[in-house]
Amino acid sequence: MAEQVLADGSATAAELAERFGVSLMTIHRDLDELERQGIVRKFRGGVTAQPSGVFESNVQYRLKSMRTEKAALAEHALRMVEPGMAILLDDSTSTLEIARRLRTAEVTPLTVVTNFLEAINLLSDQRGIHLMALGGDYDPLHSSFLGVSCVEAVEQLRVDVCFASTSAVHGGYAYHQEQHIVSVKRAMLDAAARNVLLIDHTKLGRVALHRVVTLSRFDTVLVDDGATPEALRDLDEHKVRYEVCAMKGGHDGTGAT
Repeated sequence: MAEQVLADGSATAAELAERFGVSLMTIHRDLDELERQGIVRKFRGGVTAQPSGVFESNVQYRLKSMRTEKAALAEHALRMVEPGMAILLDDSTSTLEIARRLRTAEVTPLTVVTNFLEAINLLSDQRGIHLMALGGDYDPLHSSFLGVSCVEAVEQLRVDVCFASTSAVHGGYAYHQEQHIVSVKRAMLDAAARNVLLIDHTKLGRVALHRVVTLSRFDTVLVDDGATPEALRDLDEHKVRYEVCAMKGGHDGTGAT
């Protein structure tokens, strides 16, 4: 059932009862358990894996969403990576696309620091990449290591560039739904000489429960070319330095400095 909801994004209880051949009462009990685990959130008559202002989607759902946009952001971000650098990748599926490209990019030797198990698994066997895995409390819903131990490990480091993403951007601020994620992201930004935010266009003009940082903390914000003029105008009004990353068939551009 979880796989079905993660694949479709949302479903009604009636649809799930018909698909699995069980009663609505059984479906609701199972959905209550999935909600308790943080995999989905319930609404009247159904369930969704899509994010809200207080709920971040499960990592398995995020891995499948906005792949084209994330690929465009990662291709652009890769131009900022040079041999000899130490870079930090947060536990976002946007920066995971950078890790995928590091497997074939000619940018070694390179030090990569991350708390994201998905990225650790991708890069663990790569020659020329010195991989530093940040410890902490393992969170299976995010497939990453978090908590006080992770924050303290980050605070001992200094890297050239931190590549990060977040759930929402609005009014000159980056937002996220979960406080324990916010503390790790802030520590990562403090540990870097340069910070780059990767954000697909669906996150512009949205807010979530917790402010992470002001967008001025980022040297560059990368956004795909699906962003509307209104969304980009908000970045311009707050004097955010951003670059528009072309998906296939698009054009690169730059914004306010």
